[in-house]
Amino acid sequence: MHPHSRNLRTRAAAITGGLLLFVIASLLFSGVTGSVHIPLSDIPGALGQLWNGQANSLAATLLDLRGSRALTAFVTGAALSLAGVMMQALLRNPLADPYVLGISSGAAVGALAAMLFMCAAWVVDAAAFGGAVAVSMMLYFLARRDMRSGAAAEGGTALLLLTGVILTAACTALITLMLSIAPESRLRTMVFWLIGDLAGAPMRWIPWIVLAGGTLFALRSARAINVMALHAEAAVTLGVNVGALRKGLFFVSALLTASAVTNAGSVGFVGLIVPHACRFAFGPDHRVLIPAAMLTGGGYLVLADTLARTLFAPLQLPVGVVTALIGTPVFLYQLHRLQK
Repeated sequence: MHPHSRNLRTRAAAITGGLLLFVIASLLFSGVTGSVHIPLSDIPGALGQLWNGQANSLAATLLDLRGSRALTAFVTGAALSLAGVMMQALLRNPLADPYVLGISSGAAVGALAAMLFMCAAWVVDAAAFGGAVAVSMMLYFLARRDMRSGAAAEGGTALLLLTGVILTAACTALITLMLSIAPESRLRTMVFWLIGDLAGAPMRWIPWIVLAGGTLFALRSARAINVMALHAEAAVTLGVNVGALRKGLFFVSALLTASAVTNAGSVGFVGLIVPHACRFAFGPDHRVLIPAAMLTGGGYLVLADTLARTLFAPLQLPVGVVTALIGTPVFLYQLHRLQK
């Protein structure tokens, strides 16, 4: 094995191992922290009860509730961060995020419409996912000619961005209309969904399947993404099918965004600041950046949600408020560093 490849594998393993410990620590911290504190000495017994399918103690019951919410936060944050890495590679812009093309706005239109008509929770989720997929399809068909061409990468990016901005404006108008006519009894729920909220979000398997599929695609494409990022004009001559890669990045990042938004609403800044921070910390190599951003984003959202439910307990804040309050100064600092 080439020494450079051996060093890269060692470095990637060290970074991934360290971030896995960070994720485990964040999940543990989330489990014990709340308006009712669980002593660390009670954790092994509570985990044993949950493993046997019996939550007989208060510690086990609380750990079950908090653990489900923490895992939902992790898969949402990981999906948004992975989508952010892929969107930044697609648009060749380190300041792009999963929401830049209006996919979350489409999900918001579907979800708020279902809430307005007092539909069941599963209908709201289905409507949010359907809205995100509908906007993704519109984006693809409106910009598909440039998406197919690797040579027209810059033009395709400009057309894709412009189309996304226009669709976002249209969705924002529909969102404003629905909020204007919504009854007072439903307005709070609709606003919390728009900000991003994990309170009451059920534990689902589909987001984990989507995340696993997206991670597999991203890791398999990491070398090609590196080539496209460094040598966009010459990537075709270097053996990269740029058109297929760009379409794959678009569809997989759109699916990850749709899954995350359906799970927790429009949680902002995670898909923007986490990939950017990981790029600063670990370098631009996507073979390292992809797992690092995914683990960091998941652990970050777990900690942000823990703050959201404990900061003013028993009052719970939408997690999107916490990520925005943390993300704004961090993003401004990153932007300052980028300019320097």
